[in-house]
Amino acid sequence: MSTFEKISVLGTGVLGSQIAFQAAYHGFAVTAYDISDEAVAAGEGRLDALVATYAGALDSGDRTKAEAARGRLTTTSDLALAAQADLIIEAAPEIIDVKRELYGRLGELAPEHTVFATNSSTLLPSDIKASTGRPDKFLALHFANHIFLFNTAEVMGSDETDPAVFQQVVVFAEAIGMVPIEVHKEKAGYVLNSLLVPLLDAAMELAAFDYATPEDVDKTWRIGTGSPAGPFQILDIVGLTTAYNISNAHPSEKSQKIAAWLKENYVDQGKLGVATGEGFYRYG
Repeated sequence: MSTFEKISVLGTGVLGSQIAFQAAYHGFAVTAYDISDEAVAAGEGRLDALVATYAGALDSGDRTKAEAARGRLTTTSDLALAAQADLIIEAAPEIIDVKRELYGRLGELAPEHTVFATNSSTLLPSDIKASTGRPDKFLALHFANHIFLFNTAEVMGSDETDPAVFQQVVVFAEAIGMVPIEVHKEKAGYVLNSLLVPLLDAAMELAAFDYATPEDVDKTWRIGTGSPAGPFQILDIVGLTTAYNISNAHPSEKSQKIAAWLKENYVDQGKLGVATGEGFYRYG
């Protein structure tokens, strides 16, 4: 049984809203925070939509359990309120300065016992731990998109993470219906993204450098491997803003060209993936 009772999730984007809903679905009281009233309103729309998603995916259309989960969710743009929790899961954008600034504020507001967990898919806990003010109570807890279906939760600490805190988070992951994957030392990309990111990078290079269209790259992958989705279909689910931020953070000429291609052709045009109805493909 988890020793955590009150959970907060920082960020109500595509994945943050899912993390919050998943915890509430399994009985936890959850506060979902975002940076403004406008962002909170958008997050509330995502949480409302997840009622039907969870009912359809897990309960054969019965909305009873999903609606009860929605009732356990509170939203706020007040970080001081969100800080009053036993476990805080951060799902902010993949921009290190944003995360460090957020943890600096959070470290001053949260009770001493509160554990911090980042959902970062690319940054290491050691990149962020100093800004938290409690490196022994800080680690990574990484979820994949559509967590109600693809239910792994990768747990990875830094060299300063208290082993007891690590195990607390493993138990919490189990309590919300996830399969904990324990990563025994820091590895950029953890397990899942160490496998997935090279595929997505190779796919974007093929398209950004005009070797093949996204559609033909996906077709090749699906036919050649039997996979149900190609890399650009996966990128649409992940979100193109995340793909852009990750590419733009790397100084190599290849990564910068991929970032520029994403920005010009997709991000600047509001084509951010499934969440906006269009990315490499159109939805709805």
